[in-house]
Amino acid sequence: MKLHILEEHQILPAPPEEVWNFFATPANLNEITPPDMGFRPLSGDGEPMFAGQIITYKIAVFPGIWWSWVTEISAVEPGRYFIDEQRSGPYCFWQHLHRFEATPEGHTRMLDRVHYALPFGILGEIPHRLFVREKLRHIFAFRRKTLEETFGAAG
Repeated sequence: MKLHILEEHQILPAPPEEVWNFFATPANLNEITPPDMGFRPLSGDGEPMFAGQIITYKIAVFPGIWWSWVTEISAVEPGRYFIDEQRSGPYCFWQHLHRFEATPEGHTRMLDRVHYALPFGILGEIPHRLFVREKLRHIFAFRRKTLEETFGAAG
């Protein structure tokens, strides 16, 4: 299994408690997911985030091909960070750390660190190089843009 790391940083001109409240509402995941993923929540997103929460949804991995994804919120420190981990889905390993810090200006510095691995060992590296890595970059670029539209762009 080859473990990959994707890390993104973003500063939002909003106080950490406001940004945290947005992310602590799992139903908001739909807003920051690109439409081409066909994101469909199925269960578990109707209440504020808590450790042990199971969220299920479907995503379109290719046009017309849907994959069920089960995520567990494995750790939460309100206002500071949370970790979601795939329990079932397209990856053989997925762990996503979301960290939130106040800046001296009262803005929010966000860190996303995703550790992930694809199934099928060395053969899984072929789709990773061909499209998975770029798809993840696309998802985070969409998310960055959407968050800037929601909270403003730090400038």
